[in-house]
Amino acid sequence: MKKIVVLGSLNMDFVIRVKKMPEIGETILGEDVTLIPGGKGANQAYAVGKLGGNVAMLGAVGTDTYGSCLVNNLKDAGVDINGIQKRKNESTGQAFITVYENGNNSIIVIPGANGVLEPEILHEDMKYIEECDYIIMQLEIPLETVRYIKELALKMGKKVVIDPAPALSGLEDSFWKGITILKPNETELGILIGRSLHNETEMIEAARSLISKGVETVLVTLGERGCLWVQEKAAIHFPAKKTKIVDTTAAGDSFLAALVTALSEDKSFESAIEFAQTVSSIVVSRHGAQPSIPWRSEVPGGVSNQNS
Repeated sequence: MKKIVVLGSLNMDFVIRVKKMPEIGETILGEDVTLIPGGKGANQAYAVGKLGGNVAMLGAVGTDTYGSCLVNNLKDAGVDINGIQKRKNESTGQAFITVYENGNNSIIVIPGANGVLEPEILHEDMKYIEECDYIIMQLEIPLETVRYIKELALKMGKKVVIDPAPALSGLEDSFWKGITILKPNETELGILIGRSLHNETEMIEAARSLISKGVETVLVTLGERGCLWVQEKAAIHFPAKKTKIVDTTAAGDSFLAALVTALSEDKSFESAIEFAQTVSSIVVSRHGAQPSIPWRSEVPGGVSNQNS
């Protein structure tokens, strides 16, 4: 089994449940608030761990209770947590997630220690990048760090996987060069190329515009409509698996984690997508971010290939 490193954010999620999104100037009553370990990076590492992948997490937390909780939660899932730095002068990242009655959500993130995760403080953790086969990153940490580690990983011959969230417009063409897998959702893809996308044809064209700049594969997640796998000369739509949607938090993170876990076991890309869709269908049927992520034994047909 190949090794995976996740470099990214760790946040304590404050999940607030409400019946609907408030209008501007409107006050509504929430149903409850729950503190749940989260952060896109931590969610992805946690999912890889629970799904049986060989994974280490690189990131930063504060020396507060939230930070300890996040680190211990990853450890319990089988994640190597020795690359997570504890920053005395920073608070642990926080995310305020509003979950609506229909299962959709909106999120506000306070970076905290994630915001100081700059290249120079990662030097002591270079061994993890040297030893890995896949490195997964998101954009909840400084963009300078993502750029630096991407170039370093490419020079070492690693496969670079980027979840471009929160999405940024106007990124330089060189940012895309060498990325093995880029996984935006349809909204993020539109932001990345600077225009709204209205149908599958436009999404394929947008994805190929990034492929022309050096991305190998673009995998666009479409929520309950499934996902779109786009390469230079092929594009395939994979319908989503039917399930009751309760909470979409961490669905995209779990999808990507499951995909890379399957690829790390030398499964085909099609099989990896199938596995990822099965995992994300379980996640959206449960409440919370990390608590909704299944163990490998809970995933139908998800027996690990230990001989890879």
